[in-house]
Amino acid sequence: MTNLLTAPWSGPFCLPPFRKIEDTDFGPAFDEALAQARANIAQIATDPSAPNFANVIEPLEQAEDLLDRVGGLFFNLASADSTDARETLQRDLAPLLSDFSSEVVNNKMLFARIEALVLQGDRLDLTPEQVRVLALYQRMFIRSGARLPGAKAQRMTDVKSRLAVLGTEFSQNLLADERAWHMPLLAKDLGDLPDFVADAARTAGQERGLEAVVTLNRSLIVPFLQFSPNRALRARAFDAWRARGANGNAHDNRAIAAEILVLREERAKLLGYKSFADFKLEPEMAKTPKAVRTLLMRVWEPARAKALEDAAILAEMMQDDIGDSDLKPWDWRYYAEKRRKGLHDLDEAVLKPYLSLDAMIDAAFDCANRLFGLEFCPLNIPLYHADARAWEVTRGGIHVAVFIGDYYARSSKRSGAWCSAMRSQRKLGGDQRPIVVNICNFAKGNPCLLSYDDARTLFHEFGHALHQMLSDVTYGFVSGTSVARDFVELPSQLYEHWLEVPQVLAKHARHVETGAPIPEDMLERLLAAGTYDQGFATVEFLASAFVDLAFHEGPSPSDPMQMQTTVLNQLGMPKAITMRHATPHFAHIFTGDGYSSGYYSYMWSEVMDADAFAAFEEAGDPFDPETARRLEEFILSKGGSQDATALYTAFRGRMPGVKPLLNGRGLL
Repeated sequence: MTNLLTAPWSGPFCLPPFRKIEDTDFGPAFDEALAQARANIAQIATDPSAPNFANVIEPLEQAEDLLDRVGGLFFNLASADSTDARETLQRDLAPLLSDFSSEVVNNKMLFARIEALVLQGDRLDLTPEQVRVLALYQRMFIRSGARLPGAKAQRMTDVKSRLAVLGTEFSQNLLADERAWHMPLLAKDLGDLPDFVADAARTAGQERGLEAVVTLNRSLIVPFLQFSPNRALRARAFDAWRARGANGNAHDNRAIAAEILVLREERAKLLGYKSFADFKLEPEMAKTPKAVRTLLMRVWEPARAKALEDAAILAEMMQDDIGDSDLKPWDWRYYAEKRRKGLHDLDEAVLKPYLSLDAMIDAAFDCANRLFGLEFCPLNIPLYHADARAWEVTRGGIHVAVFIGDYYARSSKRSGAWCSAMRSQRKLGGDQRPIVVNICNFAKGNPCLLSYDDARTLFHEFGHALHQMLSDVTYGFVSGTSVARDFVELPSQLYEHWLEVPQVLAKHARHVETGAPIPEDMLERLLAAGTYDQGFATVEFLASAFVDLAFHEGPSPSDPMQMQTTVLNQLGMPKAITMRHATPHFAHIFTGDGYSSGYYSYMWSEVMDADAFAAFEEAGDPFDPETARRLEEFILSKGGSQDATALYTAFRGRMPGVKPLLNGRGLL
């Protein structure tokens, strides 16, 4: 029988036949895709004709098309809607796919043909994008070990294979811990909570056959910590949240993290680098660990000072409330919420009905329409889960992309929020339009109401989606978000700024029951509170970034948890604030190499996003057409087809300093 995964997808927009695919289809599909990719690679490597761009790089771009198609679907499903079968296959695939990747970069005949192209230089008469793509292919092969001799090449293969296995185990352990824990709530506990929190707890309880529970989903546990007056329950919930991946059970991630760090150090040294951080940062905008540390320290001191100032106020509030001033991490959000209500007269229970999920989706779409002329038409098509929804994205009547939004938390979905592409944009071999997916973990309700932070997350991930949808390159290797890690967060963090534009909220923040617009005085108070509690937010982020950097810029620690403690003590970490991501659940840096030595990149990009939005402010219009055109031309459409610094400079005329970031966080 024909495997639906490997046969051409003939449905609307060539989408996968989601509802017809069985988990058992994936194993044979990967086998076929790998065999096809190997045959394609062998044909390119053994081509007897003289190497040129058309017979080396362009077929390389298409050699793994079937593998990309099957993998693009599978890994989206494995993250967003996991099953036992998918988790098992994911574990089996990790070393197989890693070994295949090593097999490609260790193909001496193939690499020789790439090197021969580089040596030809200007004689090849390439376009600027082709020059960039060729350079990136050569760099990728070299950094993957293509120049290593036999024994070292084999060791590199073994190291990368083991790292792939460990990253998968780390991710699945974290999901298992998050799925396993819940805290039942009694009627009196629910009565202490705002309706939107109680409703979310009841919805989570229904999934588990209970009346109401708190889970480790951020969109439920954070509001519980904000609003529950029961300090013992807050402590119990926070301890479980903090202990993910460190419960001493079969899902404990501490030994995995230690082994990952050892292997990363070995990988870097095999390639001749002093440390993994030196290796990882070389192709990024920051270039060196020193540059990263310099940025982080410039922000740390004012952030810590603000956090300590706020902690003293919250401790005094707690003393007045319960006769105890020993402020703990499970107290901070509760008293910070009380203080926000007092300072800004903002009650999240009153605010949230103006921030329904549907309204905020419409707001994100409307901003994209005003900035870039994009239009979004709902698609009534079967998807992989009943909670997911899809839209066709067009401009001037021309198809641009398919956008899929999957917004609700569930036990089969890993935590966090992210953007991915089941198919990326490229022009080689025909105009291939992207299928872009945004995944969030909002607490499901009827209707679903967001916090302002949730709404910012929605805008953030949609900024990534725009980077994918507006990509306009020939080669998939540099498409969309295929850019330096400390540049990839620029479009996403920049897009958050449009949520803060008063006219956007005035138009879209409407009461979910009455349809009334958000009162003008409430809108003013909301925006005035934009920098509220930024000492806390900045400190918890920076602590994670410092620990990530420390893990990778020197010898791998024998005990990562002890190093984590040492780093936080050296920083003078406020005792009532914890790392945003402690080591055993620091998925950004341990489920893969993406953000390893790179968690700082959110802040590096924030330096640019604050300055980039200032370009619209200087134009006098947050939707200034000319500035939006330049943003698309020089940032969103170019992907990785040019150096990130060159792209930003082309848009803004210069690189920014750190002052706009500090000002934007209220830390000056």
